[in-house]
Amino acid sequence: MRVDLFDFELPQDRIALRPVRPRDSARLLVVEGDAFFDHQVLELPDLLRTGDVLVFNDTKVIPAQLEGTRGDASIGATLHKREGPRDWQAFLRNAKRARVGETIDFGNGAAASVVEKGDDGSALLHFQGDEPVELLLERAGRMPLPPYIASKRAADAEDRADYQTMFAREEGAVAAPTAALHFTPRLLEALDAHGIGRETLTLHVGAGTFLPVKADDTSGHKMHAEWGRIDAATAERLNSVRSAGGRLVAVGTTSLRLLESAASDDGTIHPFEGDTAIFITPGYRFKAIDGLITNFHLPRSTLFMLVSALMGLEFMKSAYAYAIHSGYRFYSYGDASLLLPASSSKHSGR
Repeated sequence: MRVDLFDFELPQDRIALRPVRPRDSARLLVVEGDAFFDHQVLELPDLLRTGDVLVFNDTKVIPAQLEGTRGDASIGATLHKREGPRDWQAFLRNAKRARVGETIDFGNGAAASVVEKGDDGSALLHFQGDEPVELLLERAGRMPLPPYIASKRAADAEDRADYQTMFAREEGAVAAPTAALHFTPRLLEALDAHGIGRETLTLHVGAGTFLPVKADDTSGHKMHAEWGRIDAATAERLNSVRSAGGRLVAVGTTSLRLLESAASDDGTIHPFEGDTAIFITPGYRFKAIDGLITNFHLPRSTLFMLVSALMGLEFMKSAYAYAIHSGYRFYSYGDASLLLPASSSKHSGR
């Protein structure tokens, strides 16, 4: 499909630079069947059915942005995929000044040698020394805010907490699964009281999620691989939910992409451990999920393509036009949407 079909006008003041507080007070646009309705995230228990299950991503964001020097050159690095105990794939700023075999000094005892380079400004970095890389990053790195926020303000101490979900447990992400940022202990208690379950999986979100689609056609865009895992017990419980008539609602596009990667054509979710580079565009047949909670995405992004595949391109354009006109806040720190295709909405069996 032509990428320009996914374009729309987004005023810059609609991109949220800070989250609302409390987090569950964010607005929630329910896009259900062929209509949309205004709600609040805290109302979610009343918008789902008893027996439904929310699927969260328990990845934890690491301070993956580094500023370093190689000789007299300044070089920035954003880690995006771990390749070994001390090896990380990274996107480099000023990549031409970092040659294979040379060392980039990131300060605070953190230094990495360039093992190999790609044509897209990426590189494989090997962190030197014996100290765990996680400790090096805690000292030398900063939280990797999305570029649409980072271009307007610097990351600060508040972001260390704000850009981490309450489910964060498995270290390795360089971007937060932001739909889950809206969840709070009181919201989980309300969901429990309504008989709405929850499960977790792990997908380490990479910086590739922020890369613009530069191709003119979706067939020319390459997705960067991300590592994920669904264990056998979780897969079995998820399959049981659907067998019993419950719906699986992915919390975030990261959870959705891993579930779809792990599912066979008949909708059965299998245990999964490894890389996925799934790219979902209109025409894709969803197998594993019945709904999605997600934030509002940017024009021409792979994530807007995904929600358009789920709900229909023209309908999502209408929903986004309504959201912009109504003052919804976009992107990582913005408001949320609950997307329920016609086949799983309340108008077809709730």
